[in-house]
Order: sequence, then C-alpha cells, then structure tokens
Amino acid sequence: MHNPQRILITGGGSGIGAAIAAQCRANGHQVLVLDQKNADYEVDLSNVQQTQKALAEVLSQGAITGLVNNVGMVKAASIEQQTLEEFDQVLALNTRCALQCMQAVIPQMKQQQFGRIVNISSRAALGKSLRSAYAASKAALIGLTRVAALELGAYGITVNAIGPGPIETELFKRANPKDAPQTQQILNSVPVQRFGQPEDIAHACDFFLSEKSGFITGQVLYVCGGMTVGVNPI
Repeated sequence: MHNPQRILITGGGSGIGAAIAAQCRANGHQVLVLDQKNADYEVDLSNVQQTQKALAEVLSQGAITGLVNNVGMVKAASIEQQTLEEFDQVLALNTRCALQCMQAVIPQMKQQQFGRIVNISSRAALGKSLRSAYAASKAALIGLTRVAALELGAYGITVNAIGPGPIETELFKRANPKDAPQTQQILNSVPVQRFGQPEDIAHACDFFLSEKSGFITGQVLYVCGGMTVGVNPI
C-alpha cells in the first residue's frame, strides 16, 4: 500500500545519512535529502527559515511517508568549558531541527493513516565524557521520540530511535587514526571486536521504515556492537 515510499532524510549527504539514503533507494523508495551539500535541497538545517522553506518545497510535491532525522553535529567540551553559544548550536541542529521536520510531515501522515519516523540518536545519550551538548541533544531526541510515539500511534505512525555506537565514517576515521592508541582503546570496548559501518545503521533504519515494524514504536535500538550492555537500563 505504501511501497514505494517517499522518504525525507536530513543530513543524508554523507556518512550514516548517505548509507541510509542508498539503502532506501535500493529498495525502490523515492529519497529526498536535506543537507549542506550533496543533497536534493542544500540548506543550513540549523536555520529555521531555510529549513521551513525547504520543507515547504518538499511537501508541495507530495506527502512524505518516512522521515529520518539524521543530521547532527558535535562540539566537544567538558561541562565546565561548554559555552552556552555552542550548546545552543548543537541543540538547534540535533534536536530542534528534528522537531521542526516532524511537525512539517505529521499532518500528511495523519491524513494517510501511515507514517514512519526514525530519529538517529547516539549511545552518547547514555553519557560520554566531553560531550555535554551532544549527549544532552541526543537524550532530548529520545524523549521527543517517546512523546511522539504516544501521541501518533493511533494514526498508524510509528516513531523510533537508533543509537549508533562507533561507526567508521570518514569523519570518525579522521578523528581516530587506525594506529592511534585511542582508536584501539575504543575497539577493545566493543564486544563484537569491530567498528560499525554506516550500512549497519542503514539496515536498522530500513526495518523501522518498513510496514513490517508497525507494532514497534517509542523504542531505542542501540546499534553499537554491544557497547551499551551493562549501561543501558533494562
């Protein structure tokens, strides 16, 4: 009934977002990417007005059946050194943008009595040193996911989150050189003894976007090679 879908992905120009976009296209879905570059709509998603304009253009061409809120940024700092300006920047992109996109697509999803929303959170939502703003934004995204799931379930709309662990994107590899001691330390903390690939997140997202996931909502799936075992509450 809803296949192929029309799926909107924020931050789909590279890394995890690009892998999700590729997976969706391989499944025959129409994919629309919002990002600063390599996107169908090149836009600064931290800017409310630019984002609103892009969303209006997308929705004017047809309803969105699947939304993946993937765009994000990191501003590493301790609690004591975290500036309020950078804190606001991270929350604006990582959390506020997700809310704005959800609010844009929900009315048409309600009309269709079908929708799939997937929010890309992070294992950092459980706590990670030097990630005060990032962890706060990703934990907030989980809270938003749960509230939306409760409010939208009656309309055939599911809302779930994915919490990636260390994923070997180009950005990750630049920050963690292969032979660096810190890289080996991270690897040693992963029970499956490998780093994740962007495709690992794409496969999980693919399931949440499918009609087969209709009885699952308000959940967080940590795709982390087991790193959150013993940390994540039951």
